[in-house]
Amino acid sequence: MSRPRGSVDTLAASPTLRRKRLSRQLDALRSASGLTVDAVAKKAKALRPDRPWSAAKLTRLETQQWKRLHTDDLLALLDVYGVIDKAERASYVRTATEASQTGWWVNYSDVLGSGAYVDLETEATRIRTYEVSFIPGLLQTEEYARALISSGVPNDREVERRVEARMMRQTLLAPEAGPQLWAVLDEAVFHRIPADVLPGQVQRLLDAQQPDARVRIQVLPFSAGPHPAMTGQFVILDFPMDPSTVYLEQSVSGLLPEDPVVMDHYETLYDRVHAQALSVEASRDFLKALID
Repeated sequence: MSRPRGSVDTLAASPTLRRKRLSRQLDALRSASGLTVDAVAKKAKALRPDRPWSAAKLTRLETQQWKRLHTDDLLALLDVYGVIDKAERASYVRTATEASQTGWWVNYSDVLGSGAYVDLETEATRIRTYEVSFIPGLLQTEEYARALISSGVPNDREVERRVEARMMRQTLLAPEAGPQLWAVLDEAVFHRIPADVLPGQVQRLLDAQQPDARVRIQVLPFSAGPHPAMTGQFVILDFPMDPSTVYLEQSVSGLLPEDPVVMDHYETLYDRVHAQALSVEASRDFLKALID
């Protein structure tokens, strides 16, 4: 199967992040105004009587429970909040427009579902992951991905669709354009790689490590003993303009908790497994020994 064509430009904007950002901004504007949701809804309705307005609608906008925000509704809110600077208003409109767009992953909704994680991954500047069972998707070879996916998906067409989507994601790591990827891989990961794809997959990891440390791979060996992340894998996504978030994969879906206490917990977990893992150099030696 040929690698799907794509570019970092096609993967660069996350509608989910834009919605989160705009919701926070609208909530902050209302808080600064001192107005209640009821008062804002009444003022917005007075300014735009042709548009449906209610306190419930404004609450949905402030709590990320929306997919598209009509420009007239946004402009009405900016008028209520006294945002008159043209450049600032244009910035809000641009964010709302980008929040309403769809990403490339919509074309793979049959295998990616909502694509919530892929959506966020596209705009991360740094991805930190601890993996206990699998090679991270951004570093998988087609052969490894196919073997992994086919073990749980009996339909050949679906397998190929999933592999294609996974390879598309890897466009993120194009030279000089993608995020930093820091991966801590439990030694158990390598014991689950089929023997026929092991050499190619390990070589892929060795090739992926960049001299500038944009891709950093560490192995957490069995000899490290017990560690605080033994409960399972997780991914921390860092963004240039938005708060970091953690992704917790489950059997049929994933969780993206936003509680700062939860985030602090996983930041600490990552720091500890990173500290217990082999250094990048020692990890390279470990990987080379697997295929020598």
